[in-house]
Amino acid sequence: MGPCDRALQPRPRSRVTEGADVQLGLIGLGKMGGNMAERVRRAGHEVVGYDRAPGKRDVESLPELVQALSAPRVVWVMVPAGDPTRQTVEELAGLLEPGDVIVDGGNSKYTDDQVHDVLCREKGIGYVDAGVSGGVWGLENGYALMVGGAPDDVAKVQPVFDALKPPAPVDESGQALPSAGFVHAGPVGAGHFSKMVHNGIEYAMMQAYGEGYELLAAVDLIEDVPGVVRSWTQGTVIRSWLLDLLVRALDEDPALDKVKGYADDSGEGRWTVEQAIENAVPMPTIAASLFARFSSRQDDSPTMKAVAALRNQFGGHAIRAVQAQEAEKPA
Repeated sequence: MGPCDRALQPRPRSRVTEGADVQLGLIGLGKMGGNMAERVRRAGHEVVGYDRAPGKRDVESLPELVQALSAPRVVWVMVPAGDPTRQTVEELAGLLEPGDVIVDGGNSKYTDDQVHDVLCREKGIGYVDAGVSGGVWGLENGYALMVGGAPDDVAKVQPVFDALKPPAPVDESGQALPSAGFVHAGPVGAGHFSKMVHNGIEYAMMQAYGEGYELLAAVDLIEDVPGVVRSWTQGTVIRSWLLDLLVRALDEDPALDKVKGYADDSGEGRWTVEQAIENAVPMPTIAASLFARFSSRQDDSPTMKAVAALRNQFGGHAIRAVQAQEAEKPA
């Protein structure tokens, strides 16, 4: 038995909450991760959390987190996609034992999941990718979960998924309806692929709401723009949770004067469009919404400069001077 093997011997489960059903190791206790940990605890399970920020964590290191859990362990990674996730998975793969499971609940690209799965399988460790949607509201409302992985590995994590997902809806008689909010979408990669498409659709929906808001605000005819948007939240075919959030934003700042018109993207929209091209699936709406975000980051768009110059060249249309912002006629 080597030093690493000795370090992996589980210590007594003194940390376990009395009557807890399962344990979960959770890495990354930010806005999403911290709320998820709290929701799982409220369901009666034990969570051992680790975060780089000392004030948030229960243990001081990943080896301590692994040691605090009894086999078979479930360790959920909730850190930024890319190198932070890759480094965390690689370190965990060197600490965990055969039969344990790693869950990546961040926004990783599905192809990264497939690479991580190979690494884990070589060591007998299960790997599950979980696309998570719910934002800061998930603590109270539950999280939508799109999961990829082998059935046996998903089953080991199922009590945690059940704690995180929204409660099952009921019909008028009180009978439970088929539960939404959770799906085992397929093998490793399917969860994050599903979340990628979800976020691409989200881009397009937000863009449509934003364009509608701008047109309402641009005309003198509409005297109550926030009221019009609020009226859409009941009885219309365009109502949604996103629309509710737009109403909330307008309640706080009716003219959105405090918000700069700059929208970042976290990657999923780009990956969705890439997959649309690769699979010859037309996605003009989602692609346009992604490009609109790129445009939002330009204070003085080079594209529109070229358009203005071309209009001036072929039609003699007025252009605006850079400093004076005055219309000039072509020479």
